[in-house]
Amino acid sequence: MENVEAIKRRVLRLTVVALLLFFSCLRLVFASADTKEQMDAAEKKKQEKEEELASAQQDLERTEENLAALERVRVGYQGELNLLNEEMQLVADNLAVLETRMELKQMEIDVNLRQNQYDSMKARIRFLYEGGSNGYMDILLSADDFGEFLNFADYVEQLSAYDRAKLDEYVRTEGEIGEQSLRLQEEMSELVSLQEGVAEQQARVSELIGKTSNRIAATAESIEDVEAQADEYEREVQEKQQEADEAEQEYLKIKAKYEEELRLSRLAAQSAWRDISQVTFEEGDRYLLANLIYCEAGGEPYEGQVAVGAVVINRVLSSVYPDTMTGVIYQRFQFSPVNSGMLANALAVDKATPSCYRAADEAMSGVTNVGNCVYFRTPIPGLEGIRIGGHIFY
Repeated sequence: MENVEAIKRRVLRLTVVALLLFFSCLRLVFASADTKEQMDAAEKKKQEKEEELASAQQDLERTEENLAALERVRVGYQGELNLLNEEMQLVADNLAVLETRMELKQMEIDVNLRQNQYDSMKARIRFLYEGGSNGYMDILLSADDFGEFLNFADYVEQLSAYDRAKLDEYVRTEGEIGEQSLRLQEEMSELVSLQEGVAEQQARVSELIGKTSNRIAATAESIEDVEAQADEYEREVQEKQQEADEAEQEYLKIKAKYEEELRLSRLAAQSAWRDISQVTFEEGDRYLLANLIYCEAGGEPYEGQVAVGAVVINRVLSSVYPDTMTGVIYQRFQFSPVNSGMLANALAVDKATPSCYRAADEAMSGVTNVGNCVYFRTPIPGLEGIRIGGHIFY
């Protein structure tokens, strides 16, 4: 009978050892799933921010390309405007030259007109006073004899020839002056036509200058709009860069925490554990643990409350974690109610229920329904462990 009991006890011890090893393996494999989930979320956020940054950079690059294209258009319009201004200056110069030529031509016409009047007047005086018909008759009638009459007749013939020559000269002069006047008028007409053509050219160039100036103004407004858009995209890129950097830093921080927790989990599995009898609890530890259980599992079944207490005590027993209740609970970034201030509020008014105090008493006496588990969290896909209520313990 004693051998049977000894065998049973040996089997029981082996079973307990196997369970402890099993839970240690679970703890090693699924250590810090909460941090792992945070790290995955941080990595996803980092990727999203990097994609947003890349998109913002592409928008900025496209806007800068549009800005460069608009600037090239503006430069082209400005060059066209410069050429038009030069053409306008040439047209104005040509117009000024034509106006000067017209003024000179008018002066030439006026001089020719005055010359025509003078020559005509002089020819008429000569004809009237030097070769008038009454003068001829008086000369002939004044002869005393036939010989003198013949002499006077010869003289009259010479005077008549002279008058005829002067008359021919007068007619010829009138013709030449008329032809010159006609030529001058034709030249003036040509100058007027040229002036009209140049004026039309000036109006055309002026219209082109106005249109080009309007295009330059419109392009300048577009450039201002695109520059403002580029500035906005640049600010967005800076913001996205900052967000991406922050997401990267957050990811690296959580990754470092996760790797540290994995290291501690592996270390805990390989390190020594104290027996509950070796632990001396301080005054207030029961109050502290009961309120933490309330914060973490106040709405869970009693078994879940005991399990939360057991996780805390397991850490106290492990050489990897602090060896006091206070040290374990207030270890940085370990229990969310501590970080959020929920535990402080609970401690201020003692929100722990009687079942939370009973669970704390059992855990502090060494009772554990989760083996050597040192982590717990709400379930997530892929996480295995001991499921109690709404938590998985591992």
